[in-house]
Amino acid sequence: MGQVLTKARARVRASEDQVRAKLPLGQILAGDCVEAMRSLPDASVDLIFADPPYNLQLGGDLNRPDGSHVDAVTNDWDHFDSFAAYDAFTRAWLAEARRVLRPDGAIWVIGSYHNIFRVGAMMQDMGFWLLNDIVWRKSNPMPNFRGTRFTNAHETLIWASMGEKAKYHFNYRAMKTLNDELQMRSDWVIPICAGQERLKKAGHKVHPTQKPEALLYRVMLATTEKGDVVLDPFFGTGTTGAVAKRLGREWIGCEREDIYREAARERIEMALPLDESALTTMQSRKEAPRVAFGALVEAGWIAPGTEIFDKKRRFSAVVRADGSVEAGKETGSIHHVGKVLQNAPSCNGWTFWHLQHEGSAKPLDALRQLFLLTVED
Repeated sequence: MGQVLTKARARVRASEDQVRAKLPLGQILAGDCVEAMRSLPDASVDLIFADPPYNLQLGGDLNRPDGSHVDAVTNDWDHFDSFAAYDAFTRAWLAEARRVLRPDGAIWVIGSYHNIFRVGAMMQDMGFWLLNDIVWRKSNPMPNFRGTRFTNAHETLIWASMGEKAKYHFNYRAMKTLNDELQMRSDWVIPICAGQERLKKAGHKVHPTQKPEALLYRVMLATTEKGDVVLDPFFGTGTTGAVAKRLGREWIGCEREDIYREAARERIEMALPLDESALTTMQSRKEAPRVAFGALVEAGWIAPGTEIFDKKRRFSAVVRADGSVEAGKETGSIHHVGKVLQNAPSCNGWTFWHLQHEGSAKPLDALRQLFLLTVED
């Protein structure tokens, strides 16, 4: 019996390798996403992250109180003649997404109040099983300049599996570690894309709705493993590809706009993959601080692989991709590892651990305070 099972597993692996060999890994497929996805084999992708047009139905230009123009979404790709046209487009790309996903795969779709409820209903009608809706709460949202409505300070992400009984991947321990040993909640406070991360050309945004890398970092760390294939049907300027490269995931993009494809290629070319040891994430095992250590890691303030040490340099540890740290055989949060190494009842990792920053050793709390200033700004 054991030999029969071994041969069966070998056949499954060989079949999966053949399918994988047909995938255009690390490529951006030009043209309409529905047509592009039709070129992919059935059941070949581990995860889909979709940031489709929101169908914003904007009426005219938007100006600030001082008369300056707001660089909002006015592109042709967000214009649909009717809700029926938008719904037909949504069903078409969702059908292809369902076809290319593996049985244990999953899909994330992000949207605003303009479209996310329509998309969610269609997903349920098509057999997807909704696992969570995540509220991305923007710590620095654009104000409502006209003063006629509440400020739009969040977007919604739907995370769904292939069906009610379908298996799916969730790295619970990595999420808890990323959140300083607290269960990760379904409301994520992450700043909108700004500063050096925001791609610009001739002083203007390359893409009006570029998503922050921290958002994709959390999605992939939670629901994929190293080597998994992530497909983005609305690739834009390549946030998904850049983060996938950093985390050691394979990626495929679909994008019809030439300017976005060009920007994405340049951006991904510059993205640096993480060190192999830093990619290892926690698999299993008070009062919440204002910001988790993992938030600094996913936002790029502290790179995975960074060495941290105590003030007297008796102990050292290495930062990992999920915000955990590793000191020899001991792994866990900055607080847990510091406690174990000192054989102490507790440890405030923020003040115990230090790192080299701008030429001098500084406590992690110094970077936390700087990070909080940028978030509040």
